[in-house]
Amino acid sequence: MSQSPANIVVTTLGTGTPVPDPERCSQSILVEAGGQKLLFDTGRNVLTRLTQAGVNPADVEQVFFTHFHSDHTVGFADFWLTSWIPAGGARTTPLRVTGPRGSEALVNGHRMAFADDIRIRMADQGLPKSGVEVIVDEFSEEGVVYERDGVVVRAFDVDHGEAIKPNFGYRIDYQESSVVISGDAKNDPRVADVAAGVDLLFHSAGGARAELLQRPEIAAILQHHTTPQEAGRIFKQASPKLASLVHMVRIGRPGFPRLTPDEIVNMVREIYDGDLIVAEDLMRFEVNGEGVTVHQP
Repeated sequence: MSQSPANIVVTTLGTGTPVPDPERCSQSILVEAGGQKLLFDTGRNVLTRLTQAGVNPADVEQVFFTHFHSDHTVGFADFWLTSWIPAGGARTTPLRVTGPRGSEALVNGHRMAFADDIRIRMADQGLPKSGVEVIVDEFSEEGVVYERDGVVVRAFDVDHGEAIKPNFGYRIDYQESSVVISGDAKNDPRVADVAAGVDLLFHSAGGARAELLQRPEIAAILQHHTTPQEAGRIFKQASPKLASLVHMVRIGRPGFPRLTPDEIVNMVREIYDGDLIVAEDLMRFEVNGEGVTVHQP
């Protein structure tokens, strides 16, 4: 692992799924580059994880949404409103949100739901209206969706199932470093194309024991996700400096325990022999274009 100063620092704030798990909050990844803090998805307990990571919520100026499943958005209200009050850093400038078409509607719903809270805090605490405003930039096609001071974020379409649209992943480039976040993916080879040769590639996966795969309700869930072996093929094709499994959908039932992370890694290893790590909440990745240094939580 290289020891040169990092160009991009990534903190996995939430690496879990819709299943409540105190050790794995649902999806949220913080990317720091060029003096900017970019938050990709706002899953369950994102605000708590930001605090644990030592990040002032009000210092996060930009949020990106991959898609609208609740495990990727449910923490938005807590993050948005708490960053406005003194306990969260007392935001005074608008938060910017970038996401696929539908993001404006999501934010408008939050504005309506918390209109009384906002009105009361402005009157009672004198909090500035500017600090609770949200500027939404929607997109409907692939391409560059954010560019500032050398940091470039590109959105790319990802298959998560016929009805789960829109659904996007993101590639972040800064100086000679690059990171790809697949978002939720259903064995989509386009991820490997976008991520070819990147420093750090995050990819989701899903699996269950063979006895469960015959059950229709299990198959219906897993057909929206990439199997560990399919993830291995994507990693092999992309050949990142470091591949990381995140958002692992591990389904179990009485008598059939969930696959362990080690078992999923072993399945990926049937195809892929490069550097690989299972992301955990509050894991820190320092990327400098030569390699990736990982700090355990």
